[in-house]
Amino acid sequence: MEDFIRHRISDLAQQADRTGSFTFSPFLNEAELADYYALAPSLPNCGVTVWGGVADASRVMLRFGDPERLGYEVPFPIVCLKISPLQEKYADDLTHRDFLGAVMHLGLERDVIGDILVTAKTAFLFCQETVADYLCGELSRVRHTAVKCEPVSDAPEHLRPKYEEQTHQTASLRIDGVIAKVCRLSRSDCLTLFRAKKVFLNGRCTENSSTLLKEGDGVSVRGYGKFRFAGTAGTTRKGNLIIRTAHCTGYETDAGENGANAL
Repeated sequence: MEDFIRHRISDLAQQADRTGSFTFSPFLNEAELADYYALAPSLPNCGVTVWGGVADASRVMLRFGDPERLGYEVPFPIVCLKISPLQEKYADDLTHRDFLGAVMHLGLERDVIGDILVTAKTAFLFCQETVADYLCGELSRVRHTAVKCEPVSDAPEHLRPKYEEQTHQTASLRIDGVIAKVCRLSRSDCLTLFRAKKVFLNGRCTENSSTLLKEGDGVSVRGYGKFRFAGTAGTTRKGNLIIRTAHCTGYETDAGENGANAL
């Protein structure tokens, strides 16, 4: 699968460079995006933009082509759909897994679906425009809840991540030590994750377990979640650092509704 993604990305970049037009990848997960970054130095210098429909998206598309060089602009073929219960009073407490399961049950490939942001019993789903009409026409139930699916344009402005801050004690700002504390793992288990290419720093796979984290760095560990390093808050009597990490626990609207987990 990794070779297939790399070949597909390479073909899209070469096509954009050869034809002087924009090309778009399917939605990529973090590991696939890391494959792109590893491949990028060998690709034609045709320009690339990364976007998933909302800031800090976990699943993103690549657009090959430089608007300034080409002299025109083509937006990403991403549509935001709002999936909401027909009768919220009787709706189940739906999770990200419920919404994704209902979408996959329709027979779609995962790479046409981007992030799914869940707030209360409603979800905002990003998808390729080629499947938007199909989803709106066919998605009528999530678990036991009857729903409606409709395109919207303003969902990203009404949603914001909801973060929970945690503090930990660690000997240094080395990424392996911080991950060990945050994920409650041994250092040897952490090294195994690095060797398996399951650790991502600011969206890029890293095998350097001794990297020192800087405030604002985003860390993702496949199978354990993600967090943002929020800096230090002092030292203990024994000289250990007190560090702060911010974890996305879901999404909320401007009205302050609590959210469920997002992928």
